Amino acid sequence: MSKFSLWFLAISALASSALRIGSCDVSNVEVQAGSLPAQEHPTSYIGLGVGTQNYTCSSSGTLTTSGALATVFDISCTQGTGSQSIAKIAYDLWTLESKSTSASSALKDIQGSLVLGQHYFVLNPTNATAGINPEWDFTAHFADSNAFVIATKVNNTTAPEDPTTNVDWLKLKGMDGQGSLANEIYRTDTNGGQPPASCEPGSDPVTVKYTAIYWFTEEQA
Repeated sequence: MSKFSLWFLAISALASSALRIGSCDVSNVEVQAGSLPAQEHPTSYIGLGVGTQNYTCSSSGTLTTSGALATVFDISCTQGTGSQSIAKIAYDLWTLESKSTSASSALKDIQGSLVLGQHYFVLNPTNATAGINPEWDFTAHFADSNAFVIATKVNNTTAPEDPTTNVDWLKLKGMDGQGSLANEIYRTDTNGGQPPASCEPGSDPVTVKYTAIYWFTEEQA
């Protein structure tokens, strides 16, 4: 049995019965975001992100972020219950794939209906000199060219467990005119993703595996 099959069986076990995987109405589910600012709009989707945080090595031997690349799976039917366990199990099995740095490759056997879309970074769409911004792209899943969002960070807090290993929890907001997928995005229940303390100047970019729960909120019409 492949490592992915083991991963899928573990997630399916958590998602059985009341914890079904798939799209469900989560508008009454509150984002479980710890000390981050409270959500302003109803929850629309809950996703499991599986991928890498990416870094480049500076001339001084420190690693700076160059964004992230992840696949986002629909866990809305968990209703927020057990999301931390799902993220941790996914991380433990994701890190078994020692030779793979692509969530899409490692999870290539997953049923397409569970994939909401992709998470990556793009140049700031309003100011190319301002660096990069995170994007969540669900256009293929929804067959809707506007089902994406480019966001900017509102707030962050260190991960409540092992912050030297696990990347920060975040609250972000969608940029005006940059997709209609969500007004707010939260990243919680992070596992992994933090870079090494130093690097050799001129060395190759570094990818660090991580998982996280992504919460999307949307203003109701």
